Amino acid sequence: MLKRYFPILEWLPRYKKAYLAGDLSAGFTVGIMLIPQGMAYAMIAGLPPVFGLYAALLPQVVYALMGTAPKLSIGAVAIDSLVVASGLGALALSGIDEYIAMAIFLALFVGVIQLAFGFFRMGFLANFLSEPVISGFTSAAAIIIGLSQLHHLLGLNVQRGGRILFLLRDTVANIGQTHLLTLLIGVLAIAVISLLPRLSKKIPAALIVVVVSISIIYFLQLGDVGVRVVGEIPGGLPTFKIPVVGVEKIWNLAPIAITLALLSFVEAVSIAKGIEAKDASDSLRPNQELLALGTSNIAGSFFQAYSVTAGFSRTAVNVNAGAKTGIASLISAMVVGLILLFLTPVFQYLPNAVLAAIILVAVYGLIDVRYAVGLYKSRKDEFALLMVTFLITLGVGIIEGIVLGVLFSLALLVYRTSKPHIAVLGRIRGTEYFKNINRFSEDIEVFDEILILRFDSQLYFANKDYFKKELYKNMGQKGEKLKYVILNAESIDYIDSTAVTMLKQVLDDFQKKGITLLVTGAIGPTRDILFESGLAEKIGSENLFVRTFEAFEYCQSLKEKTPLQSKISEQSGGSRFVT
Repeated sequence: MLKRYFPILEWLPRYKKAYLAGDLSAGFTVGIMLIPQGMAYAMIAGLPPVFGLYAALLPQVVYALMGTAPKLSIGAVAIDSLVVASGLGALALSGIDEYIAMAIFLALFVGVIQLAFGFFRMGFLANFLSEPVISGFTSAAAIIIGLSQLHHLLGLNVQRGGRILFLLRDTVANIGQTHLLTLLIGVLAIAVISLLPRLSKKIPAALIVVVVSISIIYFLQLGDVGVRVVGEIPGGLPTFKIPVVGVEKIWNLAPIAITLALLSFVEAVSIAKGIEAKDASDSLRPNQELLALGTSNIAGSFFQAYSVTAGFSRTAVNVNAGAKTGIASLISAMVVGLILLFLTPVFQYLPNAVLAAIILVAVYGLIDVRYAVGLYKSRKDEFALLMVTFLITLGVGIIEGIVLGVLFSLALLVYRTSKPHIAVLGRIRGTEYFKNINRFSEDIEVFDEILILRFDSQLYFANKDYFKKELYKNMGQKGEKLKYVILNAESIDYIDSTAVTMLKQVLDDFQKKGITLLVTGAIGPTRDILFESGLAEKIGSENLFVRTFEAFEYCQSLKEKTPLQSKISEQSGGSRFVT
């Protein structure tokens, strides 16, 4: 039982000495990377930079114990930080202390939701975040993050607000006050961080820029000439503190918390699946991931961490640096802890423009134009979904964008299933194959007295009228010679009670018109519904067939089914899981 909730108990006893070098290298590399990155992401969230370091401590340790994807690197990420800033920025908070308290409590709230989802095995909820929605949301969020850092890059004193349009307006209004030295530092930092990895991906470009910029600011005293720096950072490890906010604030945080809980889970699972695909691993358990992330957020919130999840760039570095197990994450947390204990005074000279540069380079890769172009060429409906999510996120808000994106994707799903594909089938000449007459028009045989339809969806309340309309339209094209309607039910995996009622009415009408309905290829769960609902009795067991060709032969010659054919076509186990 313990191994189920603490996978470290499974892999740690099998730990090999050969893994240690890779774990040490990756742990140290990611730990160093987390310093500038964590501080930068905390700045996106509207928090003092040190809180990004707190988010890289205990959550990493907890995930190493409980996670099923040990190569993931847990900590603050850009998108989630933006959701925190957007959500909390829209609330009427009295000052920075209340803002910090709300952000930390939000991490606790997110953790509780993820933990509940995990225990109730609700990992499937992440499936409602389709790739077009995620891509549209992520691209818009990347633009918003980039725009939110402009004033740091330009050295402007602009008030932080909940809406990016206001921030952009104020930035443009004050563009004439740009601090040129700050802009130069930021542009050079962007260039170095972008170009150095092209020489070698192992070069810690961001760390080099941080060290060099701190040295220049310190020795040249550029802070005295208007270059804004991070300022004093509290030293030492975060202390234990129970997150507390007023009850009325909890309701305000609920939409943000639910959004973050699902979004961070999707991010982590998506990255983990990408790793699994490369190393042929099969260890990922989504519901356990919910438990691991939830516990990480809850534990972190008691030590002043805000919401965390897996970071794509950090995980990529972790894997490339040789990480084999969760030991790498434990080493990363130790590196961050040592820096908090002994080196925080150094980072007070870090320019805000450098943190902005780190953020801008990181989020640039989140804008996926190629995917959008591909959808435009091949799937116009999904491209429209992507653009709707993108525009709502960009123009209205972060949470509104992802929530409405999910709702639109569900609406698109309902629309598709309300008008699914229906094919009129004919026999390929000289064979037992029955195919769509529109695809094989030259090789197809059709018969005036027989209509063969294939319905490629479940049959339920949203599409039963469409099914009936198409059925009668095709019957009308056959004319008065029509005697048999063969329904190929291979693709029908469910029939709800509303559709059952409709089919019974159709059967009554067929009886008046002297038309016989035959059903072929019904899978186990569908056969169960046919028998449990009384439809099988109304259709007649002699009119249930395994293959379309058998039903076709029966219509032409009225040849009786063999005992084996009858047994298979009429089998119903009384269970929806019989196939």
